[in-house]
Amino acid sequence: MTYRITPDIVADHNARHATATADDYGALGRTLARRHIDIETIVGKVMAFGVAVPSWGVGTGGTRFARFPGTGEPRNVFDKIEDCGTIYALTRATPAISPHFPWDKVSDLRALREAAAAENLTFDAVNSNTFQDQAGQTLSYKFGSLSHTDKAVRSLAIEHNLECIQTGKELGSKALTVWIADGSNFAGQSNLTKAMDRYLEAMAQVYAGLPADWQVFLEHKLYEPAFYSTVISDWGSSFAAALELGPKAKCLVDLGHHAPNVNIEQIVARLIRFKKLAGFHFNDSKYGDDDLDAGSVEPFRLFLVFNELVDAANRKADGFTPAYMIDQSHNVTDPVESLMQSAIELQRAYAQALLVDRAALTAAQDSNDALGAHLEIKQAFTTDVSPVLAMARQRSGGAVSPIECYRASCYRSHKTKERPASGVASAGIV
Repeated sequence: MTYRITPDIVADHNARHATATADDYGALGRTLARRHIDIETIVGKVMAFGVAVPSWGVGTGGTRFARFPGTGEPRNVFDKIEDCGTIYALTRATPAISPHFPWDKVSDLRALREAAAAENLTFDAVNSNTFQDQAGQTLSYKFGSLSHTDKAVRSLAIEHNLECIQTGKELGSKALTVWIADGSNFAGQSNLTKAMDRYLEAMAQVYAGLPADWQVFLEHKLYEPAFYSTVISDWGSSFAAALELGPKAKCLVDLGHHAPNVNIEQIVARLIRFKKLAGFHFNDSKYGDDDLDAGSVEPFRLFLVFNELVDAANRKADGFTPAYMIDQSHNVTDPVESLMQSAIELQRAYAQALLVDRAALTAAQDSNDALGAHLEIKQAFTTDVSPVLAMARQRSGGAVSPIECYRASCYRSHKTKERPASGVASAGIV
């Protein structure tokens, strides 16, 4: 029998925290009331917030040098869905799963849909993979995929993306995320203009295969594995490509895919302004594309991103329908725990951004009161909204303290017995 964290386990956990939860919530409610903020309104919005979990995220990732497998790792996509369902059951913040193909490829898509539905999950954007050669692949992506000099390789990459669209249609998805590793490691290795031309020509064929109600998310990355030049290296390249491809093409922002000290929240504001913000791959970074847990290093920057998102939502910005997904690699933690903690931190940043007094902030900005404007957002950021998050989870059927409940359930120990080590990285990540 497959082990599950049942509603009874969650209810017992919440009962033990009931008094403290109510006390903390009441205290924060009174504090916010003095600032003319209705805590119930904030809780309702937090309950409605959702972020997708990546199927590959529940497996142990690795570094450039090694991978240290964890116990009870998912052996296949159905195990991944089971872990994603556990994250949703405890946090109630992750109602969708984002699959990656061919890592998650199965012959019976109906079984995949049924497995997700059994965990109360839907499917978010599907992700293609032309940055790895797959078993039996006769042509190689070693020197590129959608921008490769060989038309046959480009055709293979196009065909894979079109297949992902068809798979996504059957799963109920509405978007395709495309990230390529194409670039060069040596000056002179690649004609920088022709590489972009080939990419756009190939992506135009992928774009033509999109259903009417679909979008394609273009993901940029500053470097790695190409360290001299990358075809889609920054938001400017992504924006230019999306503009040329058409209205169904938008720019995806991964928080780790930027040059050091870049103002990411300004990039978000620009993409919103020009109706080209696709959404996010949330993580955190210290040096580059570290794929660390969201909010673990720079929580203030995460808050500032959400400040722009809440501002756009309040303004009812045209074309503003961002998709949210976590994109992390966990090599020293339990992936389920890290994904839960990241979901909590995303809710935290969102709740804090909801506390900003928009009228007061606008007044300070319009009067050039630099410090006054800063203090308005700083007051929201320094407010501990943990009671709001706990109440939102409790009312949604989740755990007041998800990681505590998860650990007490011994979920990982149960899965270690159910899932014998296979020696294969089911996440697809080396």
